[in-house]
Amino acid sequence: MIAKYVALSLLSIVLLTGCLVLNPGPRPTIAPRQIDPSTIDLAIPDTQPGITSNNDPADSVVFDNSVAPGIDPDIAALVAAVSQQQLVAYVQKLGEFGTRNSFSDTTSETFGIGAARRWIADEFERVGGGNLIVERQDFNLTYEGLTAGQQNVIATLPGLSGHAGVVVINAHYDSRVGGGSQSATDGESLSPSANDNASGVAMLLELARLLSSRRWNQTIVFAAFASEEQGTAGSRWYVNQAVLNNKQIDWAISNDAIGGHTNIPQASVRMFAPNLTFSRSGATARYVSHLVDIYQPGLQLEVINALDRPGRYGDHREFINANIGAVRLIELVEDEDRLNSPTDTWEKIDYAYLEKVTRINLIAVANWIGAPPPPARPTIAGMSDPGSYLVSWRPHPQAAAYAVSFRPLNEPFFPVLQIVPADGEHIFTDLSPNLTYGVSMAPISESGRLGGFSVEKVIP
Repeated sequence: MIAKYVALSLLSIVLLTGCLVLNPGPRPTIAPRQIDPSTIDLAIPDTQPGITSNNDPADSVVFDNSVAPGIDPDIAALVAAVSQQQLVAYVQKLGEFGTRNSFSDTTSETFGIGAARRWIADEFERVGGGNLIVERQDFNLTYEGLTAGQQNVIATLPGLSGHAGVVVINAHYDSRVGGGSQSATDGESLSPSANDNASGVAMLLELARLLSSRRWNQTIVFAAFASEEQGTAGSRWYVNQAVLNNKQIDWAISNDAIGGHTNIPQASVRMFAPNLTFSRSGATARYVSHLVDIYQPGLQLEVINALDRPGRYGDHREFINANIGAVRLIELVEDEDRLNSPTDTWEKIDYAYLEKVTRINLIAVANWIGAPPPPARPTIAGMSDPGSYLVSWRPHPQAAAYAVSFRPLNEPFFPVLQIVPADGEHIFTDLSPNLTYGVSMAPISESGRLGGFSVEKVIP
């Protein structure tokens, strides 16, 4: 994957109203596709025209020649096992509930948001095989004079290391039809919302299926949020509770409208992160981009220095408002004619594209939760020679080496990472004495998994 920092283009969003009787046909059986991991091409391609490569992972300066960030075989096998059949089945099933509007029926077993959230919770239980802790978190939503009970569906896969922080991968499961505040409370009109956002929930369930088949060092949370269409109420409630209960969230990745369209080619996926050069969201974007560079799932990733499209929002903003690093993934080109329309149905999604976006999420979170935990910020001391620094840290016993980034603060992406032994101390030379650097470091496992980076420490 080649990462590119692109300017934000203005998008005109047309909101449509109306109803359509759905006849999706028979739903495919939910069963994993069996794939030989050796058949997937994970090689890094040549630089594409018009795309600027951030860095080639092969260029890393390696002091300990035995270890460097690379493709972990177990993660590669999971990447290869992402199933289009699973994704199709999930999106189609979510559409069968007719609507998932926050003010729709909660008692029916077949129609409305109540049936949808019960099915999502049950599916987390099923794919987790007893390894996921599944809960439905209750809160009340008041919107346009109406009040209704809501539920976030949360599935947690506990880690083994005891590290307090968690990664939250999330998508909203509610839907709406049309624009305006009145449509946001319309619980009767059909709103299958296959792309916005059954595609994101399908990705969550597929990742839960794959990742819960293994045990990992760090804890991951799969969050299906309610009431995104009413001002990200569900994710706001979740983040507020986390802050009130002193729960540490290392970073979050939101997926919203990631399904693509059968009639619109999608050459890449957009990742929104505000203040790339000096924010926790920027650090999250750098991490995801670097790992996709290494694993190359066959899709270009465009990193955009903004919270979201003009005038738009997603659940990631609630994490960012709480000073938690978060990014949003969304398809490159939106279909304005189907946005919030009853024509946003399952058969119009490009499932090959959705599979690739699912792999991006898998690559990033599996490396973080599979490697040793991120270190605390290192101690950095200047040496007598200009441009030389002594970096000290407390190494983790499971770390085989550490990747160190001396990033000039005006650069949005990682420079060439320097790989050093896990001995807790190293002298770095030949750095420019005229640049201000943000220094961070991450553990590397023996198999090449790249863990989380420490919070950057700025040195003049």
